[in-house]
Amino acid sequence: MSTPTIAFVGTGRMGGNMARRLKDCGYNVTAVYDAHAPIAADLAKELGAAHCTTLAAVTAAAELIITVVTDDAAQLKVFAETGDSLLTGAKGKTFINCATLTPKVHAEVERRARAAGAASLEGCMASSIPQARNGTLYLMCGGEQATFERVKPVLEKLSTALRYIGPAGTAAQVKALVNMVMNINTAGLAEGVGLGQALGLDLDMLREVFLQTGANSQVLKTDGEDMQNRAHDCYFSGAHAAKDSGIAYQLGLDVGLKLPLAQATKEQFDRMVAQGLGGLDKSGVAELTFKGRHG
Repeated sequence: MSTPTIAFVGTGRMGGNMARRLKDCGYNVTAVYDAHAPIAADLAKELGAAHCTTLAAVTAAAELIITVVTDDAAQLKVFAETGDSLLTGAKGKTFINCATLTPKVHAEVERRARAAGAASLEGCMASSIPQARNGTLYLMCGGEQATFERVKPVLEKLSTALRYIGPAGTAAQVKALVNMVMNINTAGLAEGVGLGQALGLDLDMLREVFLQTGANSQVLKTDGEDMQNRAHDCYFSGAHAAKDSGIAYQLGLDVGLKLPLAQATKEQFDRMVAQGLGGLDKSGVAELTFKGRHG
């Protein structure tokens, strides 16, 4: 499957930019679909693809279908066992599912795809919008290794760091842990910089000290200045951070582990959403910790 026809379901900031990337790489992106039809219509016009208004039409239009939807409910809906569904006429097709979902949903989608005679692979993404556009995502894949090897040429155009993890659900477990640690770091950084501001410290100086000491982190590099300057343009939303923190926390409960930092972080991002800030970038959690700001 070196040059399959490709379709996308979910054409927001991540899915849309992945579609643009593959089009730039010479792939034939034949169809796009989004629950918010105007987004898909605009992208279809840009790429010269069909704007599908049913999921069955997406499957009919391509050999490889990449889904980038919001959550478990949306994923199960596009792979519904009755009604309009990507599973209609899916025999011989391959699905790559890139949303951050619970591991059990990735496993269930693989089961449904197999029953329809199709193949399914989870392609869990780390990184954000710029990496989706320029093909430098970190991709963690789960499912049958033969499926992974078959679609690897396509995945390599999207990722400079491609990793096969194991059976369906295992990549989602790893992605949940990645986001759990990232979100803990983000909430912790917001408290550190917020406390520095309350103490009257020079925050440029403080961030530079953090950078050179054990307080350094990737989050400091991506979010520290944004927290200071209240620049919360969305690359990874607070709402998504809340959802993903919940996935990881539930995994801990499932195996009988207490994860107090994960729990506190989930509660902080839940609070961000409850206060109407969920559409901000995750750096917006600093709005809850800086004195005199929102929370």
